[in-house]
Formats: sequence, structure tokens, C-alpha cells
Amino acid sequence: QVKLVESGGGLVQPGGSLRLSCAASGSIFRFYDMGWYRQAPGEQRELVAGITGGMRNYADSVKGRFTISRDNGKNTVYLQMNSLRPEDTAVYYCNARRSDIDYWGQGTQVTVSS
Repeated sequence: QVKLVESGGGLVQPGGSLRLSCAASGSIFRFYDMGWYRQAPGEQRELVAGITGGMRNYADSVKGRFTISRDNGKNTVYLQMNSLRPEDTAVYYCNARRSDIDYWGQGTQVTVSS
């Protein structure tokens, strides 16, 4: 089992940047595939970015603006978000996956607004 805690969300103006962090504990971090999802009010939760093995993948809506990375020594995964748009406003969730079992953090709010 793994426990996940997100941080780094907040209010930012369009065009600004935020860096989200997800700290993992309770298991061996490097055994898990990691990802970031988001959910806006009234919308389904969607994959934003993920790391599976050495591969990184991104939703088309964030490609070129967001970067996912992980530091196994710190048991932490990051999401660097640049050129933020109002459409990026959502609760962002950290996800860990192993053997088809998903673990989720509590979420962190990101609001992009003037």
C-alpha cells in the first residue's frame, strides 16, 4: 500500500505557473506507476500526465505546457504547470498504480483566474 499527499495548488493568473508535489509513503515508491489527474466541477476525472516505466504521457490539452517528473530518492512526483489557462482550473489528484490497483491523494485545488 502507498499513501499520497498532494501540495502546491493555489490561485494563479492566466499565463502563470504552479508546481504541484505528491509525497508518497507506506511502500516502495519506485515500484509504482505515477500520474496526475484533474477533475473540474461537473466533469469527469481525466488523466493529465503519467509516468509508466521510462515513458511520459500527457493529455493533448496540456502537452507542451506541463511536465511530470519523479524523484525516487525523495519518494515524490511533481507536476510543473506553465502557461496556465482558466480551463486548467480543477482539483488535481496524485495517482499511484501497481498491479491494476489505484491509490489516490486527497487532491489540491488549482484555480486560474484574473
